[in-house]
Amino acid sequence: MTIERFSIDGSTAAIFAEPANLQYFLGSSIEPDTIGGVEVRTKSIPQRTVRRYKGDPEPYTVRQVASARYLYDPGRRNGAATPGQEMILSDATETRTFTYSGSWVDVHAFLLGNAAKDFTAYSASASYSILATDGQATPLKKK
Repeated sequence: MTIERFSIDGSTAAIFAEPANLQYFLGSSIEPDTIGGVEVRTKSIPQRTVRRYKGDPEPYTVRQVASARYLYDPGRRNGAATPGQEMILSDATETRTFTYSGSWVDVHAFLLGNAAKDFTAYSASASYSILATDGQATPLKKK
């Protein structure tokens, strides 16, 4: 499994997690950014003058490239590290660690609205009880 980026709608915040781990707490309706988002794009690179070294008396010209192709992936990460801050989600049987970027307020609101089961979310500063919802951001009553 690989760690994917899950963007939060209406926010700049995102959660970085293995899909199965996040879906354990939030249900299977959560999809990573990479799904359907990877595409090959093209761009034009203008003609430019390049120096071989600082103070080069004879710079040369690199010709224009009309259509340079590159891969665009909204869930791409650099290297093995995950960006952001750590958070822990834990219920009675499982404890899993994730990272998030952006505001904890946005991540907390997202967790409140999408919880598939009751769990505790631990941020850098405190712990929060998250109750399962009916998919409408309404907490389900405990039995």
